[in-house]
Amino acid sequence: MATQCNTHQMDLLSRLYGLKQKQLLQASKQIGSLQYRVLEAEAQAISNAMKARR
Repeated sequence: MATQCNTHQMDLLSRLYGLKQKQLLQASKQIGSLQYRVLEAEAQAISNAMKARR
């Protein structure tokens, strides 16, 4: 049961990270903008969570 939960969480994190990367790509035209920096920080936090789950 725990393995299913971990797999589900990793799937969710992976999808969230993919969405965040798309948002970053769109915001990359405005490097230095607050939106870009926030998206970049969110993507890094998601990536760190994924690494911690492994």
